[in-house]
Amino acid sequence: MKTLIFDIWGDFAHFKRFYTTSSPLTFSFPPPPTVKGILGAIIGSDKNNYLKVFSRDKCTIAIQILNPIKKIRLGLNHINTKGNFWRPTKKGTHEARTQIPCEFVKDPAYRIYVSHKDEEIFDALVKNLKAHKTFFTISLGLSELLADFKYIGIMEFEEVKEEETEISSILPANLILEGIEFREGYRYFKERIPIDMNQDRVVEKYEDVLYESQGKKIYAMIESFWKGEDGTCVAFL
Repeated sequence: MKTLIFDIWGDFAHFKRFYTTSSPLTFSFPPPPTVKGILGAIIGSDKNNYLKVFSRDKCTIAIQILNPIKKIRLGLNHINTKGNFWRPTKKGTHEARTQIPCEFVKDPAYRIYVSHKDEEIFDALVKNLKAHKTFFTISLGLSELLADFKYIGIMEFEEVKEEETEISSILPANLILEGIEFREGYRYFKERIPIDMNQDRVVEKYEDVLYESQGKKIYAMIESFWKGEDGTCVAFL
């Protein structure tokens, strides 16, 4: 399978967890719907159709953590609408703004693996990434968190079944056959992330995934994974 590879990074990232409200928490990496939004921004698919252009039956994505995951909390100023009204200045006990603590990933960097059945879409991604151009400005979760990116290359991947290997990418838990090998100094985490979203922006599938927060590989017996020409093994989400 022909696969496009590129890196994306920034100063901060925020990929809001679906179960948080007043004090938003972030996923450690961009879930597939967020990556599809980035791909749409690169070639000019707007928010009304990028989920269709990069639907799961046409597009597969793998995500690799490059920088160790570091999270911090910062206060964001929001308009204060308590009492169902807003004043631009303080009056009595009513402040014009209210500060909400928000969690961010600091110095995020990820490697994205993308395949697409439509050659025109695939070639458009390759062309823009090579030229370091995008149709829309890309960001890491929030419009204020601008991202940079770098084209890495195109590589052929072949599917391998039921084999022990080291996986470089985020790993769906349901692909693990006999547990993982825990190694000293590694930090393993499990998160439940949105995998597939329809055009009404309703999540149709969630999945538990495993990752090593420092970007190290996970060794396990895997039901199915994809191996690149250089030996890199990834699991597509």
